[in-house]
Amino acid sequence: MRKFGVEEELLLVEAGSLHPLPAAEQLVKLARRRSRSGHTITQEFKQEQIEVVSPPQTTLAAQLTAIRTGRAMAEEAAAQVGGRVVALPTAPGALIPHLVPTPRFRQIRDSFGITAVEQLTCGFHVHVEINSREEGIAVMDRIRVWLPAILALSANSPFWGGVDTGFASYRYQLWNRWPTAGPTEIFGSVDSYDRLCEALLDTQVPMDIGMLYFDARLAERFPTIEVRVADVCPEAEHAAAIAALIRALVETAACAWHDGVEPDPIRGELLKTWSWQASRDGVNSTLILPSTGRRAPAAEVIASLLNHVRPALLKYGEEEAVTKTVEAILRSDSGARRQREAYARRQNMYDVVSAAHEVTHHNG
Repeated sequence: MRKFGVEEELLLVEAGSLHPLPAAEQLVKLARRRSRSGHTITQEFKQEQIEVVSPPQTTLAAQLTAIRTGRAMAEEAAAQVGGRVVALPTAPGALIPHLVPTPRFRQIRDSFGITAVEQLTCGFHVHVEINSREEGIAVMDRIRVWLPAILALSANSPFWGGVDTGFASYRYQLWNRWPTAGPTEIFGSVDSYDRLCEALLDTQVPMDIGMLYFDARLAERFPTIEVRVADVCPEAEHAAAIAALIRALVETAACAWHDGVEPDPIRGELLKTWSWQASRDGVNSTLILPSTGRRAPAAEVIASLLNHVRPALLKYGEEEAVTKTVEAILRSDSGARRQREAYARRQNMYDVVSAAHEVTHHNG
């Protein structure tokens, strides 16, 4: 079974006001030692966020437990600095976040101006084991058309700067201000991928290979493909199911490659548009159906995704559980819809954060 692990970026907020709390450095120092479960808590770009790295798992049930454990660890650590952690991809209210002042982050801030100054987003990154870099590239080439649907299922960031942005995932819009973020073309080979990375680094626009922010990329330190397209999800069950879907996509793509099935020749410009549509509407309206390149009801596109990966889900014994969770997201349980419903009660961002915090730490 292919192992898969997750990295969750979480928003750090004050315990009382629920305003973003710039205390990541202090929190990480207090939580520096690796837990017995193998989780680690690390700092990210801004002081108002942390990242919880969970150890690799082999089953959906174990992944769900790992996500819940990581969130509980982070909440316990946050309490020591007067805070809480919440699975929100953007801070809903107006905010100028505080930089974590490492030399690298200072250089990024100095080079990228307001993009770096305003950057405070929390993503959900899924690592899936691969057998070789060649297999990893083949997988990237074959999952790319389905990543907008993954984004739509995870969409959980309608608010930013104190307003409803009109997007289900405004985090994706903010993230794509970085010059290397977004979909990629078909690579075809490891050499082609490496040449692109080298050419991008030769421009000296991205500072280093860590700034190649593709929606999916080969991990540098692990034998994995890293899928980075999703919002951090409010419910642990959603996060685990989306991680399992991504693993099923990787498994399906690897099998297709070994069977000689070519990737869909969709241009990157089209994929960018598909992702924009997914970012705007999530699962509340329409998405682009890969088989036609045209709009279709979101439920139809997600059903097509599930059908595409069903053999892999059945192989792992996860088809029923993943389908049940996905159907719940489609019915009424998307993160973006929950945030808007919370805000509608009193038009107060406190309610948005409070409701998201409750869901973040609900264990079913």
